[in-house]
Amino acid sequence: MRIVLGGLMILAAVGHLTFQREEFQAQVSLWVPIQKDLVVLLSGIVELCLGLAMLFWGRQKVLVGLVLALFFILIFPGNISQYTNEIDAFGLDTDRKRLIRLFFQPVLILWALWSTGASKYLLNKYRGN
Repeated sequence: MRIVLGGLMILAAVGHLTFQREEFQAQVSLWVPIQKDLVVLLSGIVELCLGLAMLFWGRQKVLVGLVLALFFILIFPGNISQYTNEIDAFGLDTDRKRLIRLFFQPVLILWALWSTGASKYLLNKYRGN
C-alpha cells in the first residue's frame, strides 16, 4: 500500500506540474498570500519528492510517512476553502461532492501513517516503548 500511495503521489505531482494546474489552483485557499500557480507548482514538487521517497526510500519509510501525513494535514485547508467558497474543480461541482471530499483527507493521512509503519512508531512512542 506504501507503493500504491507513492505512485498516486507521483501521479498527482504530474497533474500539479502540467495538465491539471488550473484545477489545483481552485484548491488554494483565498487567504494564501502567494500566487496560486506558484503554490500549485511548489506543492507539485513536494508531492513528487514525497512520492519518490515513498517508492525508493524504504529505509526511512517511517519518517517519510510522518512527513507525508503532515503534508496532507497542511493542504487540508485548501480542500476546506474549496468547499466553503463553493469552487468547482475536479468534478466537485456541488456542495455535497465537495463535502464528501473532505472526509477522504483523514483517510489519506491514516494511509500514509499505516502503510509506512509510522502509526506503530507513534503508538509505541506514546506508550513509552
